[in-house]
Amino acid sequence: MIFIRVLCIAMLSLLCSAAQASPESDFWKWFQKNEKMLFDFEKNQERTFDQLETEMHKVNSTLTFEFGPKEGGKREFVISADGVKEVFPSVEKLYAAAPPLKKWKLTKFRPRREPYDIAYQGVTVKADSVTVLIERDAGGAALTVLIPGYTSAQHETFVGITYLLLDQALGEFDVETRVGNIQVAAPSDQFARAVPLKNLAREFDAFLAH
Repeated sequence: MIFIRVLCIAMLSLLCSAAQASPESDFWKWFQKNEKMLFDFEKNQERTFDQLETEMHKVNSTLTFEFGPKEGGKREFVISADGVKEVFPSVEKLYAAAPPLKKWKLTKFRPRREPYDIAYQGVTVKADSVTVLIERDAGGAALTVLIPGYTSAQHETFVGITYLLLDQALGEFDVETRVGNIQVAAPSDQFARAVPLKNLAREFDAFLAH
């Protein structure tokens, strides 16, 4: 009887361990094991980012990340769905599985930031040159992003830049959940009510509040 009881306890322990194992928990175990390398990633950025990307893709192949600067002995680590709404549950699950990490500020989804210049696929756009028209849309708000130098021949490149700029100004979560139609165009008189990109967050929130 004692042997059977011990065997049952051992089997229960194994089952509990198996239940606790997950891609999310495995990721954070790796993260903690390599914390020094990640915290000082500038020492070997390419190698560190390649390893981190590999581990994140074991959770979900679309997940990506951002690091903030060191501030007060801590560093921000952003878990992003790379703008893909269907991947949001993976971001939430990975964020929820994180253990206490004293040296890190964990953020789910790219947060709102002061817009900065973008260089993408050979095109450079100054953030302070961009304006945005906000209009009513069934999905919340429709945005037309006006970028000097826009051409239809490079439409796909400018679309990529548009989403990068909006993620900065509004944050990844709001872009995917509160914005409907998004267009990109060159500035013209027909968009006279457009607001500077740096003011978009304030204007956007006020627009949806009414």
